[in-house]
Amino acid sequence: MTANSCFYSPVAAHRPNVFAVAPMIDWTDRHYRFLARQLSSHALLYTEMIVSEAILRGDRGRLLGFDAVEQPVALQLGGNDPAKMAEAARIGEQFGYAEINMNVGCPSDRVQSGTFGACLMREPSVVADCVAAMKAAVAIPVTVKCRIGVDDQAPEVALRDLVARVADAGTDAVWVHARKAWLQGLSPKENRDIPPLDYDLVHRLKSENPHLFIGINGGLGTLNHAVEELSHVDGVMLGRAAYHDSAMLTAVDGYFSHPLSGAAPADFGDEALTAGGHRASPDFWAGVRDAMMAHAAGHIAAGGRLIHVTRHMVGLFQGWPGARRFRQILSADATRAGAGPEVIAAAFEAIFSAAGAQQAAE
Repeated sequence: MTANSCFYSPVAAHRPNVFAVAPMIDWTDRHYRFLARQLSSHALLYTEMIVSEAILRGDRGRLLGFDAVEQPVALQLGGNDPAKMAEAARIGEQFGYAEINMNVGCPSDRVQSGTFGACLMREPSVVADCVAAMKAAVAIPVTVKCRIGVDDQAPEVALRDLVARVADAGTDAVWVHARKAWLQGLSPKENRDIPPLDYDLVHRLKSENPHLFIGINGGLGTLNHAVEELSHVDGVMLGRAAYHDSAMLTAVDGYFSHPLSGAAPADFGDEALTAGGHRASPDFWAGVRDAMMAHAAGHIAAGGRLIHVTRHMVGLFQGWPGARRFRQILSADATRAGAGPEVIAAAFEAIFSAAGAQQAAE
């Protein structure tokens, strides 16, 4: 795949509407991504942010290894040195990632001490240099995920300046978290909720840059809200909402294109959907169960623990009959010594039994 493929095509008529799950530290690891891929074929998935220096000096197999079934999956890098970012991007491409994304939005103390992440909103020329270096190093898309500004910056100025510079450097897309980041006075958690959202600014940014892919992130809590945003931008990115109510991903394929193939939204035919828009076919969910059991078995055989997999599954059935029992089984039994894939089977049986009981009552 090249940067000019349909993934982030510069031709607006050929550009797919992309749904992405945001990169989230401690959450979007390989086990979560495997689960997400069972729920949606069309969602673009991201790794947790990985610092370029760690890739250059650390255990690359542990840091970058992923299951091919996760594709399309993008590697998010943190850093501010163009040469190191380029080399890390090259390594990521060799591992098979579909995209390299530069983090210009994380406000944590860790990134502030390293002067990358959201700090780089103040250094747009550095971001542009990194983008240019990565573009020269790889053939896959290179993208940027940023905030609208930090601290006392004027977002109308800061965001436009950053986007203009990275566009000139050749970025294939800009994903904008539509809030400022306050590096002084707010914790990373508070930075996800307290600074006000400014979707209108991102909408204007898109109208001013018709040939650049602009995606929006921040405060999108439902799939319906995400779909509404497609009248303004090219892509939508959900984080916590998609993680905590991950069954919403089962309806993504019915609304969004496949980012690699450009395939149109899927037709679910007569398959029943829940009131929340989630797929409800017992056969579909039995397939998810079986895939997760096999994945867990492989992880355990390699020396891992069941909880590494099941901790990402707790939010699968929010609001469904049997969901409470599903959570109880995963939360209690998956942590026990010697716990195996049978715990996943028991948890799913709680959902299937509750659904059967509900149907019988009706």
